[in-house]
Amino acid sequence: MKPATLLSLLLSVLASLAGVTAADDDRLVLLGASYGKNVLAICEADGTVLWKLDTAGPKKGHAGHHDVHLLDNGNLLFHDSWTKTQEITLGKEVVWEYDSATANGNEGKKVDVHAFARLDNGETVIVESGVGRIIHVDREGKLVKSIPLGEGGRKKTRLMRILDNGHYLACAENPGVVTEYDGEGNIVWEYEIGTRVYGAIRLKNGNTLICSGSGNSVVEVTPDKKVVWEIAKTVPGTDINLGWMTMPQELPNGNLVVGNCHAGEGQPQIFEITKDKKVVWQFDEWDLVGNGLACWQILDAEQSKRVREKLAAGQ
Repeated sequence: MKPATLLSLLLSVLASLAGVTAADDDRLVLLGASYGKNVLAICEADGTVLWKLDTAGPKKGHAGHHDVHLLDNGNLLFHDSWTKTQEITLGKEVVWEYDSATANGNEGKKVDVHAFARLDNGETVIVESGVGRIIHVDREGKLVKSIPLGEGGRKKTRLMRILDNGHYLACAENPGVVTEYDGEGNIVWEYEIGTRVYGAIRLKNGNTLICSGSGNSVVEVTPDKKVVWEIAKTVPGTDINLGWMTMPQELPNGNLVVGNCHAGEGQPQIFEITKDKKVVWQFDEWDLVGNGLACWQILDAEQSKRVREKLAAGQ
């Protein structure tokens, strides 16, 4: 075997043992931090900042960042107020915005936005807490669809994700429940975790991964609500303390990435963990994000390439 081939094989084996894939090698981290840092940024996996936008931050009328997305066109979907959702280019030009404070019947009502998404058909899905609905709007801001959120505190949401079946998986802080709604707003599944839950996703295996917010835990539950995996308070065998657990993401290699907000200095704000609870990557950039990194997205190799190309072209 040629030395170069042997070296390549060795590196491949070592990466596999570490729970890392080739795609992970080029990961970028898109993030939005608040609580005094007030920044939207794109970083290398080691924390090197490639792009940065200073934002207004949490004050009257302005929000802490609670959701952020890289769109297929390379733009960013984010919010910098409790009601306004914006699309911005990497050239920092706002190309689309929607203000839930006044649009489509919300004038004079209490409303705040913590989660949103962009569909392939160009519609933007926005979760409007307070008024208690999930809406679809087109590029002109016209209301296309409205889905009511459930009663009993379910109108106060945090993260929402659209499932492969078109349903909506939404987290409500009080009574601390993760709810799956169908397209008409009917509750088809829910799990009460009892804390100020922040984020949940549906895993490839059909289970639901929940970041419990104030519960300082990450829990995987089956469709019949059996807990099959969990970390709580600390990560076994490490010095990592779990703070306000926010966003979860499942990587192609099966590893899980979770947000560890408000955990304090010296603690990672994001970390990647295997299903056998081995931490294989940490993001700890206190100077950049401080104690208020709630929302982020790990970009895969294809997304990272697109971002690098746009940044190189000044777009």
